[in-house]
Amino acid sequence: MTKASANFFKVEREGINTTFQDNGRKNYNHIGIPISGVMDRRNYILANSLLKKSLDSPVIEFAYQGPLLKYYGRKLCIAITGDVKFQIIKSNQQIIEGDTYKVYLIENNDKIDIQSTTNSVYGYLSINENLIIDNIWGSVSTNTIAKIGANNGNKLSKEQKIIIDHKNKSTSLTNLNFANSKIEFIRVLKSTNFNFFSKDAQQKFFNSEFKVTKLSNRMGMRLEGKKLENIINTNIKSEGLVKGVVQVPSDGNPIVMLADHGTIGGYPKIANVINADLDKLVQMPPGSVIKFKEVSLQDAEKLFKFYTLETTNLINQI
Repeated sequence: MTKASANFFKVEREGINTTFQDNGRKNYNHIGIPISGVMDRRNYILANSLLKKSLDSPVIEFAYQGPLLKYYGRKLCIAITGDVKFQIIKSNQQIIEGDTYKVYLIENNDKIDIQSTTNSVYGYLSINENLIIDNIWGSVSTNTIAKIGANNGNKLSKEQKIIIDHKNKSTSLTNLNFANSKIEFIRVLKSTNFNFFSKDAQQKFFNSEFKVTKLSNRMGMRLEGKKLENIINTNIKSEGLVKGVVQVPSDGNPIVMLADHGTIGGYPKIANVINADLDKLVQMPPGSVIKFKEVSLQDAEKLFKFYTLETTNLINQI
């Protein structure tokens, strides 16, 4: 075994949708390259903050069921964030029931068994030592649809090795008292094509409930509910897309664009989820009920400032 590969995690179970992620790749939309990046920004930031790492450091993102990883090498520290059930299985077979938002020491032959997320979708595993993974166009973020990013644009696979650049970093075994909150409404701004929809469709959008379907992934969240009628045309001239924009295709069921969304789209856009609510939106599993509430641009800006301040305060508590 070479020195570079002397410290690594071996994937004994890959999980449902386990990928390397970070803040995403900026400034490539004009050539059709999506930003990608983590789905839940706050939980990503807290995972790195617990280990005193740069806030844009790569992490392992998982959905629903996470990976089972066995570690080989010198001791290091990890932290897991999100609503996640996991165990640390020590080399002597002692089982530690894991707490999220807490730093754990991992030693040679220990295992991390990330069993499931709880009434949510995404969780994050951060490691205090650096991961040796490819940086593509300024980011390790993996877009499995476009096959872009670390790991050749693929999910983690069984038997794969995650190589660690071990520098003997010192990390305190700290924790954070934090619980992910829920909200009654997902708050939105009216989008550029709002008036392309009938008055009846506009009222339905704000007064009806929509259910998250199983056809949701990192690219978009498909909803079903009362059909929204487009009175102009089913398709429009393709325009740029952003995370959180709500498109409505010909079947009348909204689709919320998420991290791996395409850079342009030709369906009319009825609303945009405000940045302050995106983390909560992406954590809503299939079967969840969504109600939308309109806010002004001024209120959206205030809410995002509060979200940013709240995140900063959490970091300062660590």
